[in-house]
Amino acid sequence: MKNSFSKAIVLLIAAAFIRWGLLVWMEESSGWVSLVLAAVILLFGGFVVLKQIAEIIEETTGVLSVRTKIAGGLLQSFGTAFPDMILGLVAAVISLQTKDTDLTLAINYAIIAAATTFGSNIYNIGHAVWCIYRQNIADQLQRPLLMFPGLKSGGTLLPIAQHKTKPTINEINNAIDISMSLTVLTAVVALAMVIFGQVKEPIPGLSGDLYQLVQPVGGVILVLCILVMYFFRHSHRPESPEESTGYFHARSSWFIFLNLAVAGLAILFTAESMVKAIEYLAHISHLPYVIAGVAAGFIGCLGEMIVVHNFSVNPTGRIGDAIVGVAMDNIVTLMGASIVAVIGGIFLGGNALILIFVIILTLNTALVWQMSKLKNIYIKK
Repeated sequence: MKNSFSKAIVLLIAAAFIRWGLLVWMEESSGWVSLVLAAVILLFGGFVVLKQIAEIIEETTGVLSVRTKIAGGLLQSFGTAFPDMILGLVAAVISLQTKDTDLTLAINYAIIAAATTFGSNIYNIGHAVWCIYRQNIADQLQRPLLMFPGLKSGGTLLPIAQHKTKPTINEINNAIDISMSLTVLTAVVALAMVIFGQVKEPIPGLSGDLYQLVQPVGGVILVLCILVMYFFRHSHRPESPEESTGYFHARSSWFIFLNLAVAGLAILFTAESMVKAIEYLAHISHLPYVIAGVAAGFIGCLGEMIVVHNFSVNPTGRIGDAIVGVAMDNIVTLMGASIVAVIGGIFLGGNALILIFVIILTLNTALVWQMSKLKNIYIKK
């Protein structure tokens, strides 16, 4: 895409306007004005700034993967997981800043941190399951198939046989292995919170069981996430023809990283504004903070969902990359949660803990199931 650096700069300016314009205006206002501004921050930040940043990430990771021989899904995950990871980290930092003056508010921000971090995994895994499910149907019928029945704007999936560059069997195996690693890590986090993290002291204004991911366990999870990413760091796919002729292919690697750095800064400014807008909306509407956090997770993982969707409906051999990216995205998110735990700010209530992790594990199992069916296409040949 032409003028991509200009696009990144424009997004950075937009993010700065959200942070030092709309957010400040919201905090200084009251009533329906502040309510409208909070909604604008969430919608504009998520569906304009973060969505456009996802497109920059999508355009750059393929080129970097070819040059560095690092798995495109891993590179993609650092970019697309950054929004929900930063949302969680920002919420945790705010939680620590308010801990000495308002413990209840601090816990509420910590719940937002956890719900955003873990809740985002629900959306991108669920969307990936749907993408591969529809791809498998297209292969069974051996004809193009709409991603969403009756909705042409959602794009069309082509049978694997019609793809310009096909994913390799090693790539699909790698994606299944990473997804299983994610299942194990997610289960370890859930068990650790239940076994080691129950908060026994009553918290004013909060009722029911409360669990924390304690610092020592957070450190162990952090090390395990880094090891998994290191183990699956190599690329297993051929270069796509489009990646030899695209805008970034003719640019130096430092220029690409500069684009990503500017995009990352835009994400940081947007994330801080969105976390504070979420807390404000939850406060005035009396919406449970865990629900608000899970809703924020959707906005945070929007980038990964867009990348997976585009890689599916634009058949350039990157479906395997997309699924590796989903699993890696969630592992990076778990890494973010472990960092939040190490700095001391991640909590979940009992019911929320059970529901979020059961849904994640169920969806991840479904993703492995659909990828196994995709693999059957190669076995039958």
